[in-house]
Amino acid sequence: MSNETTAATGKYLTFALANESYGLPVLKVREIITLMDVTPVPRVPGYVKGVINLRGKVIPVIDLRLFFGLDTGDSTEAMCIIVVEAIVSGRSGMFGIVVDRVSEVLHIAAGEIEPPPELCGRLGTRHIVGMAKVKGDVKMLLDLDDALSARAA
Repeated sequence: MSNETTAATGKYLTFALANESYGLPVLKVREIITLMDVTPVPRVPGYVKGVINLRGKVIPVIDLRLFFGLDTGDSTEAMCIIVVEAIVSGRSGMFGIVVDRVSEVLHIAAGEIEPPPELCGRLGTRHIVGMAKVKGDVKMLLDLDDALSARAA
């Protein structure tokens, strides 16, 4: 069974996480904020850091390293929270995702996107909808709706 590319031509916000490059569709991004104090919430999965109050809205914050099963790494000044709008279990909501650093916004053409490799079957690459070859680097394009919905189920 081969994965199909579901990533489309468009603008992607690229960011680093554990020395790898990722991209999210710009249309999903609401804002980028500096790392701030997060209020812990009891009895949530370990990858949920807690919640923040962003201009009167309570937004859950996910540590993307832990979400993807990566080492937590050291905190740096470049770390930030990308506030995204995602559809989880059929409902739209705002989420914060902690990343190591934001890189740039890139226009990625369909010809630069390949399907993700077959690693550990479909579940191993479920959150990756395409691999973009840009400027001699590979950027993993994410589908946060799918990844967050899978964890919420």
